[in-house]
Amino acid sequence: MSAVVRVSRSTVIDAPVDVVWRLLRDFNSHESWHPAIAESRIDAGEPGDSVGSVRSFRLADGSALREQLIALSDRDRELTYCLLEAPIPLVEYVATMRLRPITDGGRVLLTWESRFRPPVDRAEALSRIVAEEIYEAGFAALQARFGRPDARQPPIPPPPSTHPSQTPVDAVRPSEVTPSVGAVQEEGTAIIVERFGGPDVMSVATVGAPEPGPGEVRLRQSAIGVNFIDIYCRTGYLQLLTPPGVPGMEAAAVVRDVGSGVSHLSPGDRVVYACEPVGAYAEMRTMDAALLIPLPDNIGDEVAAAVFLKGLAVEFLIHAVHPVKAGDTILVHAAAGGTGLLLCQWANALGARVIGTVSNRKKAERALGAGADRAIVTTEEDFVEEVSRLTGGGGVDIAYDGVGAATFGRSLETLAIRGHLVSFGQASGPVGAWDIGAMASKSVTISRPSFGHYTTDPVELRAMAGRLFDAVRREVVRPTIDSRFPLTEAAAAHARLESRESIGAIILVPPSR
Repeated sequence: MSAVVRVSRSTVIDAPVDVVWRLLRDFNSHESWHPAIAESRIDAGEPGDSVGSVRSFRLADGSALREQLIALSDRDRELTYCLLEAPIPLVEYVATMRLRPITDGGRVLLTWESRFRPPVDRAEALSRIVAEEIYEAGFAALQARFGRPDARQPPIPPPPSTHPSQTPVDAVRPSEVTPSVGAVQEEGTAIIVERFGGPDVMSVATVGAPEPGPGEVRLRQSAIGVNFIDIYCRTGYLQLLTPPGVPGMEAAAVVRDVGSGVSHLSPGDRVVYACEPVGAYAEMRTMDAALLIPLPDNIGDEVAAAVFLKGLAVEFLIHAVHPVKAGDTILVHAAAGGTGLLLCQWANALGARVIGTVSNRKKAERALGAGADRAIVTTEEDFVEEVSRLTGGGGVDIAYDGVGAATFGRSLETLAIRGHLVSFGQASGPVGAWDIGAMASKSVTISRPSFGHYTTDPVELRAMAGRLFDAVRREVVRPTIDSRFPLTEAAAAHARLESRESIGAIILVPPSR
């Protein structure tokens, strides 16, 4: 063997550092962006960002390799891995990928470097393979992925626009149901929001799902998720729907037929989605195929509709907005709700101490069963005082607040020095304006993440969905279905959700089920 060889390459990517890091920190993400990778998996079902996890993958030429993640730092945005098995003699191969933000805009410097000990007679050739066929090819693919105009790879088309001002094609007005000339429509039951207001503004209608065009698929939906964002659409708080239109952002479905250019889905495939444009409250639907995620065989339709949107939200809340680690103390409001139960379960599995708030003792039992170490019944106890007692006056590292106006100010009081308040919803109303100067007393951080900003990137979404499905498979998260309503009783489902009596998820069942 020759002396140790070091290979280092760098490139600039036109994207914010956190966006690129979210892609790379998933040790299995290279299947989505490196052109040489044909297929890949993480052994033993471990999370793709877990130190010690091993990825086994196959190259386009059929070669098989195994690599192990040996270090990952969200603070430094670095990951290091070693080679366990390979068809070429890269002995003692250890590589590091490192991201650094560039101060003159939303760009990032990516450095990929390695050291290994090749045979003397192959040192030059192996160094070239690593530098050009692995690193440079990967750089070109990443630059193309993030839209560099000078990239050597063709750019990946951006996801379809979901700007709120655009009226979704399947949020149809009753007067627009008539098929266009030449279109073949399948009619089905749907829910129409006639005007902004309470649950009574929703009515049952028959609408048509047009024959899929290029890049589209037509779906027969099997289970539809009900979420607070649907209520915000119905009331007009979020301008995602123009009445009269069909609400809903989450469903599991079966592909009915596919348009031209769709190669990753076939009739009969089971899929799930949680995204704009709205229109999920329908028996039949035609939509962009790029927005759909194939469902694993071991996850049922109702489970998927109960967990997908909320589970994706929890995934980015605890892995991206503020990565939860063992030893953290966190506060979860509405801990017995659909999102709250998943937060308790996943954070507990990561080794965090979980304090939940609930409105009654029945919900307290459910939160404790989901992994909360303590469930505070807010109708009987002051949660600020109890958090102070439980933490010895130190406060919590993170407070997850999806309630909004009723809890925001007091959630700030529960934070430790340099604590983080993650305000991700407003079930009780908007939080209003706050003086940030007063928050300097604890050097707190406040985040207001938006679901769409974390889920519109197809590559990120596939990685997030994979982690979520893996967590469901390993029973790290165990979806709870509070109630099922026929699609035609969507108004009753909304009333149930707004009553705050539900424990877990609510789903709608279409007539064709």
